[in-house]
Amino acid sequence: MKYFFQLIFFTILGLATAAHAEIQTQEIEYTQNGTTLKGYLAYDSAIKGKRPGILVVHEWWGHNEHARNRARMLAKIGYTALAVDMYGNGKLADHPKKAGEFLNAAFKDWATSQARFNKAREVLQSHKTVDAERIGAIGFCFGGAVSIRMARGGADLDGVVAFHSSLPLEPAITNMKASLLVINGSQDGFLKPETVGSFSSQMMTGNVDFTYMNLSGVKHSFTNKQADEFNKKFNIPSLQYNKQADERSWLAMREFFQRVFNQ
Repeated sequence: MKYFFQLIFFTILGLATAAHAEIQTQEIEYTQNGTTLKGYLAYDSAIKGKRPGILVVHEWWGHNEHARNRARMLAKIGYTALAVDMYGNGKLADHPKKAGEFLNAAFKDWATSQARFNKAREVLQSHKTVDAERIGAIGFCFGGAVSIRMARGGADLDGVVAFHSSLPLEPAITNMKASLLVINGSQDGFLKPETVGSFSSQMMTGNVDFTYMNLSGVKHSFTNKQADEFNKKFNIPSLQYNKQADERSWLAMREFFQRVFNQ
């Protein structure tokens, strides 16, 4: 009988915990200059009142499940998150060559990319659960570079976290409002040490609230569980998922946003 009541207790406790977190997700279409952009919103409806909003900017592959999963993960820890579409019409690359073409086009036409990022921010800010004065962004690979470049240009963001990201050295830092956390692996084959040095020097000279985490022995794309699959399929040895690095970087992100948003 004792064990029966224990089972009932833990069952009720489990149901209460599940009821507490009510993650809502929604496909959102919005337009910028005539192009349809396909976003993905996630938030916890059990939380009362408004909370910070965070944009999630995808890797060079496009708006995929990795970005959507991160939006859900952010919702579970109390944020409203919008996984954005930087390529338009939800375009996805199925090969690194195509991904590179998408990436290069996005940076070549930076005015359009900037407008798409800003439009996504407006969509996020207008959501009923979001405190429009507290907005951040996270990005992975291409998405990290986009988020950093937006911050360098003075985008109205409180904080940016870039995971396994390239480090854009432009535009010049003139009015950077966002605090910045960059988390990269020491064995990221897409990143040159001298670039890290130049970028860090610029942040210091620009008096930016900036932290750089260098994860020893970690390769590129360490947060993406498909990285090993892409490594084998496309022969890109620099790609490797790393569970420990993934969890460690996510914890660092959580602590960063708690500080930035004064939570």
